[in-house]
Amino acid sequence: MEQGTKAMHVAINTSRRVNKAGVEVEYRSALVRRTYREGGKVKHETLGNISYLPERAILDLKASLNGKRMVDADARMQILRTLPHGHIDAIYAMARGLRFESLLGPACRNRDLIMALLAARICKPTSKLATLNWFADTTLGTDLGPATTDELYAAMDWLLEQQPRIEKQLARTHLGPEHNPEGLALFDLSSSWVTGTHNPLAKFGYSRDKKRGCEQIEYGMLATRAGLPIAVRVFPGNTADPTAFIQIAKEIHALSGVHDLAMVGDRGMITNARVEDLKKDTDFSWVTALRNTDIQHLAEDNGPLQMSLFDQQNLAEITHPKYPGERLIACRNPALAAKRAHKRTNLLEATEEKLETIKKAVEAGRLKGAGKIGVKVGKVAGKYNMQKHFNLIIEDTAFTYTRNTGSIAREADLDGIYVIRTNLPADTMDAPEAVRTYKSLANVEKIFKTLKTRDLGIRPIRHYTENRTRAHVFLCMLAAHLTWHLRTALAPLTFTDENRPVPEEPVAKVERSAAAASKASTRKLDDGTTATSYQDLLTHLGTRTRNTTSVPGTERTFELLSLPTPRQQRAMDLIDHHIKNHRK
Repeated sequence: MEQGTKAMHVAINTSRRVNKAGVEVEYRSALVRRTYREGGKVKHETLGNISYLPERAILDLKASLNGKRMVDADARMQILRTLPHGHIDAIYAMARGLRFESLLGPACRNRDLIMALLAARICKPTSKLATLNWFADTTLGTDLGPATTDELYAAMDWLLEQQPRIEKQLARTHLGPEHNPEGLALFDLSSSWVTGTHNPLAKFGYSRDKKRGCEQIEYGMLATRAGLPIAVRVFPGNTADPTAFIQIAKEIHALSGVHDLAMVGDRGMITNARVEDLKKDTDFSWVTALRNTDIQHLAEDNGPLQMSLFDQQNLAEITHPKYPGERLIACRNPALAAKRAHKRTNLLEATEEKLETIKKAVEAGRLKGAGKIGVKVGKVAGKYNMQKHFNLIIEDTAFTYTRNTGSIAREADLDGIYVIRTNLPADTMDAPEAVRTYKSLANVEKIFKTLKTRDLGIRPIRHYTENRTRAHVFLCMLAAHLTWHLRTALAPLTFTDENRPVPEEPVAKVERSAAAASKASTRKLDDGTTATSYQDLLTHLGTRTRNTTSVPGTERTFELLSLPTPRQQRAMDLIDHHIKNHRK
C-alpha cells in the first residue's frame, strides 16, 4: 500500500510500565493510523489520538473502518416473517439424540422428507396434500425448500424399502438381552377404515373402530413390554387375529436375532391351533389367556376351576390334562366381577323392556304370526347379546318370555375370572408375574390409541395402492416410536403418571400414583407451575418462533430464534436428560 492511500484503521496498543512509586501500571492508547509501504517496508502514519474517547465510541469507529455498517440503537428492527419452530425443534432434538435419522438411512433428500413427514404426523396429522401446506406455515418449509406431492410419495416408497432394515435394527436394540432381560415381546392387532374403493387391502371385517359398512385394513403391532413399537405388519381387512399372529411369529427370529423370546398375545390371537403352530415352527415361549368357553369347561363339576379356590386369595395355579406341559393361573378380580354383574343386570332389564313392548303388541293383536314375532324378538334379544339368558316361547298369537336363571347363574359364577396360560416354567416367571405380563398388553392398546386419536391420526386410510398403504402405516409406527419417547421424556410436565405403583395383588386394578392424581386434580406441578396434557405442551412448544428479521438502513436479513419460556426450556432439558439415560 503506497503512501497517500486513504484506507485507515484503529490501532489499540497496551503496554505495562513501573512508575516512580514502583507500581506496575497498564497504559492503553487508541490511534487512528494509515499503513503503507515505502521502499518495500511497511510503515505506519498516525493521523490522530482518540484515546480520550469512550470505549464504546472507539470500538464503533474501529468496526466502521473495518467495513461494518453501524446501526442506530434507536432504529427498530423489523420482523419480516414469524414461523412456529419450537415443537419441530423438540422432535428433531429427540430424533437426533436417539440417532433416529441415521436409523432411517443415509443422508439424502428422501430422508429429509421422511423426517419432515414424521414431524408433521406428530404435530398435525393430516393428508399428504394438506401436510405440504402445513410445511409452508412452519420452519420445515424454509428448511426443506420447495416440495411436491410426487416427492412425498417417492419418499414413502423409499421408506418402505428401508422397512426390513429399520425394523431389524429396532428389534435387535430393544428386544435384545441388554434392554429386554425378561425376553418378552408383545403383539396385538387393530384395524382402521379405508376411504375410496380401489385399495386392494381393503376388505370388510370385524371393525375395532365400530365403523360399520366401511372396508378396512388390519395391522399388527410388535412392541416391548413398556409399549415401545418395534415393527408393524399390514393385513387385508378380513384377516383373523391368529393368522396375523403366526405370520409375525415366524419373522421374529430374523428380526430380533433372539431365539428365546416369550410372545405375549391375547386369548383371541394365541389360540389352541396357534399354540401348536408355535410348538412346531418356533422355539418361542408364550403367555396368553383362555377363552370363556375353555374357562367354562374347567369350571364344570369335576373340573379344576372351583370357586373355593378364591376363598383365601384371588390367584391360584391349576392343571388340566388338556394342557400338558403348561401352567394355568386362575385369577379372580372382585372389582371386575361387580362391574360385569352390574352391566349384565342393566342389559337384562333393557332387553326385558323391549320384549315387554313386543308382548303387549301381540296381546293387542297388532303383531301376529310366529315368523313376524320371531323376527322382532330376535332383533331385540340379539341387540345386547342376551338371548342366551331368556326362555322364549313364540306362537302365532302369543309370546311369553322368562329369565333363564340357570344360564344367568352359570355366567355370574365366572364373573371377574380369567385364566392365564403359559409354557414358561415357574422358576422363570412365577404366577403373579405371569398375570402382570399378560396385563401389560394394555401398553400395546396405548399404541393403538396413540395412532388413532389426536396424536397421530392414522385413520382414515386414504391411499389407493398396497405399497403406499403399507408405507403410511409404517410411517405412523415410526411416529408412534418417537411419540413414546417424547411422552416419556415430558411426563414431569404433563398429566402422565411417571411412577405408576405396581399393586401387590397382581389381579387388582393398577391405580394412579398420588403425585399423578394431584397433578390431574389441581392442574399444577410440585413447583406451582401449570401441568398440561402432552398435546397442549406440544402446542406450547410451537409458540417458540424463528423470525426473519431486518434492520432499517441495511439490506441483509437474519434469522432470530425467540428465547424459550421457562416451561419450553425445561421441556428441552427433559429431552436432553431422556437421551442421556437412553444412551447409557
